[in-house]
Amino acid sequence: MATKSVFDISGKAAIVTGGALGIGFGIVTRLVEAGVEVLVADVNKEALETVPNRLKGGKVRTLVLDISKEEGWEKTIKACVSDFGKLDILVNNAGIYPQVPMLKMDPATFDKVYAINLKGLAFLSKAAALQMIKQGKGGRIINIASIDSLHPSMVGLAAYDSSKGGVWSFTKNFAVEVAPHGILVNAIAPGGIATEGTAQPLAGSGFTEAQMKEMMAGFTARIPLKRMGDPDDIAKVVLFLASDAANYMTGSLMVVDGGMLLS
Repeated sequence: MATKSVFDISGKAAIVTGGALGIGFGIVTRLVEAGVEVLVADVNKEALETVPNRLKGGKVRTLVLDISKEEGWEKTIKACVSDFGKLDILVNNAGIYPQVPMLKMDPATFDKVYAINLKGLAFLSKAAALQMIKQGKGGRIINIASIDSLHPSMVGLAAYDSSKGGVWSFTKNFAVEVAPHGILVNAIAPGGIATEGTAQPLAGSGFTEAQMKEMMAGFTARIPLKRMGDPDDIAKVVLFLASDAANYMTGSLMVVDGGMLLS
């Protein structure tokens, strides 16, 4: 197979959750540029409505999805198949990270983090895999985990860290289960990625915007490459995992953090 063909994913159909902003939108942009038909699913209806104009081309559809709700899982898969006739790639990107120290954590917040970051991801993956098995041509499931799956980054993210640790464990276990069907399940662990909300105070954190900027400056200083990542740094790795270049990879975690875990 020629090198160009190895990386060619044109004509595929994908779902990207949390795809209206940030890392998700970066992933959508690269997939569309690669010739992939994309269903962009997000809970943010206003941001979703602007997606087609921001992309300026490509075949995309949008769907309002609260991934924590059971009724959304089958609905999302059916919408993709209805629009594009198939499902080849699922990118589980949707997630939340309320910064609340565990000593101040309430059960409702903890449950919400798990419902979105882990339970919703797992059951949407199940629905996607069943569709891929039905099609009989395999597929790709790519989970956006975090470097916090491997090492905590700061106090206040106990719920987030444990949910992302669960994403990594789920990725490995589900990879074993669906490998006989030709479905490859891998994860990406982003480090610090500059997005629309990176420097904004997180809900419940008690930090001001100035304090958040100071914290982010300190975080950036610890990165060996001396810069925050941007959504495209993650999107390009998604393209690799979605392509034939990654045909012999499943149950793997690709760390994309500028060397942060080395510091």
